[in-house]
Amino acid sequence: MGQLVRRPFDDAEYRERLRETQLRMGERGLDVLLLTDPANVYYLSGYDAYSFYTPQILIVTAESAQPVGVWREQDYRCATETTWLDDENVLLYTDDYVDAERHPMEFVADLLRDRGDAGTTVGVEMDAYYLSARAYRALHRALPEATLRDATGLVNGVRLVKSDREVDYHRHAGKIAERAMRVGVEAIDVGVRQSEAAGAVYDALLSGTAETGGDYPAIVPLMPSGRGTGSPHLTWTDEAYEAGEPVILELAGVVNRYHSPLARTMFLGEPPAEAREAAAVIVEGLEAALDAVEPGVTCEAVERAWRERIEGTRVEKESRIGYSTGIGYPPTWIERTANIRPGDETVLEENMVFHLIPGVWFDDYGIEISESFRVTGDGAETFADFPRELIVK
Repeated sequence: MGQLVRRPFDDAEYRERLRETQLRMGERGLDVLLLTDPANVYYLSGYDAYSFYTPQILIVTAESAQPVGVWREQDYRCATETTWLDDENVLLYTDDYVDAERHPMEFVADLLRDRGDAGTTVGVEMDAYYLSARAYRALHRALPEATLRDATGLVNGVRLVKSDREVDYHRHAGKIAERAMRVGVEAIDVGVRQSEAAGAVYDALLSGTAETGGDYPAIVPLMPSGRGTGSPHLTWTDEAYEAGEPVILELAGVVNRYHSPLARTMFLGEPPAEAREAAAVIVEGLEAALDAVEPGVTCEAVERAWRERIEGTRVEKESRIGYSTGIGYPPTWIERTANIRPGDETVLEENMVFHLIPGVWFDDYGIEISESFRVTGDGAETFADFPRELIVK
């Protein structure tokens, strides 16, 4: 049998990520860090499998040369094939911890006690999607002598500035997004079932480009049509597209879990004049925001450039116009760190990556035209090359 090993980074990069994480743990007074966010587990260990529906915990201590991963027993091969961890740092709980009275956090507590860490200060990702209330309660009960602190966002912050290798994966993902968008725009037409168009988009996302294949996105392609475009997060139905209706397509190319989202809006027939005008304003605002990007400016300054450009038009937007992105597992490709909105004083640095999506939703339709970009020394580098306009079919 051939090797199944899939390791997109070398050990040196993982060691640097671990070192930076440990420095931030020290700044917060943490002796131990327990990670349950699959994106953060992947970032520090390389673990990549669709097994996060059962608890998986990565343990980082202040002095450890490697993290310790705790996974379900049947996922042993997933860990050995994808992580940089030595065998002794891959620990497994048995199946009687799965959907049972015992919880894997009790296994983790016993492990920490055996290692002399039971009475330490332990950081927990309180707002991670995959840390359940029961998991936290089990940990708290099993480690009464520990001081549990919220460590949400600690590793996310380390992830904010990408390495050159990470940027390269974003670029490849952007080309996949570009191809999938072209396929989607071609597939969406009057009389075509929405589900069939979605199938074409998925095929393009997974088959990828000649350079690299694609991976599954953390968010399914968002494909609202008609009045549904007035809401940003609808998907598709089995109904056929109708003449005259708008359609939004928001998707993301994915390579080694790095996402490059892209959104466009089309009308299946002549759009109302006000829709053309709104789209033109949105594009102008988006381009003003991109022009404002450079190291040293803040996220809120980029948003201000957008807001100043659209001032005096019918286009208004109260929510953020962008967010940092990178590694993604369901339910999101959003990195949950920096946001392009008023009040976010995050200072842009080279190799930060964002999805700029100034979507605007009216009563009868919505318009989304977005770009994924990297902060460079000279401004913004977008990852896809697709016409930045309202598409009319």
